[in-house]
Amino acid sequence: MKHAYIFPGQGAQFTGMGKDLYENNAQAKELFEKANEILGFRITDIMFEGSADELKQTKVTQPAVFLHSVILAHVLGAKPDAVAGHSLGEFSALVVAGALSFEDGLRLVSKRALAMQAACESQPGTMAAILGLDDETVENVCAETEGVVVAANYNCPGQLVISGALDAVNAACEKLKAAGARRALVLPVGGAFHSPLMEPARKELAEAIAAAPFNTPACPIYQNVDAKPQTDPAVIRENLIAQLTAPVRWTQIAKNMLADGVEKFTELGPGTVLQGLVKKVDANADVESKATL
Repeated sequence: MKHAYIFPGQGAQFTGMGKDLYENNAQAKELFEKANEILGFRITDIMFEGSADELKQTKVTQPAVFLHSVILAHVLGAKPDAVAGHSLGEFSALVVAGALSFEDGLRLVSKRALAMQAACESQPGTMAAILGLDDETVENVCAETEGVVVAANYNCPGQLVISGALDAVNAACEKLKAAGARRALVLPVGGAFHSPLMEPARKELAEAIAAAPFNTPACPIYQNVDAKPQTDPAVIRENLIAQLTAPVRWTQIAKNMLADGVEKFTELGPGTVLQGLVKKVDANADVESKATL
């Protein structure tokens, strides 16, 4: 049976995430402490006891979600036949598949978080969830709207997130409601992720990704940018660099994994978002979520 492991992105975090792993498993505790050392602050204190606001800071959220997913996979001894991750989750997937070391993965995630935070501060933007319209209608409305606004996350059929400059996203939301969207909801996010406004962050991260050692993964990784199974480190690297300004093609990833014979999906880390999205792509899919041992 082909078993895929999938990894959540920013937004899945919650106070107390990973605490039981830290307290009940010596291997997990060691990895969490190593992470505190690499990051230069005790992220475990914020993960286990911090407020929602503290946990919501991009520089904390991204490493926190990554650590929860990767350490859980490590302790479970996950041996996937395929992996994928939503946005930030792609880094978790790469570490679990052996394409990146734990240390290099964490350093890249931390770098990514800081670069994205800086890009958000220099060019304010936002994102909005559009429900109940087909992808093409949403893409066309974005293309016709003045300013920067693009399709950013293809989450499942009938659910697409758009991203861009504040005015452009708000204008597109009004047009999409008029076009028949069931909801057009501006999200409480810090910036315009997966849009051209992330270009400064993409440039900064490109240098770090280019310098990091990548290995051939033990199984294919279905990447956000093209939704195809990749094993070539050079291609993986290029796709990872492109990821910050390109859309997340999650609908296509789930469809491709199913078409390629994946029979079971396990979501590792905080939340159950991806479990729900895969079920919306195929109601009969065998999907579970694990946040602890």
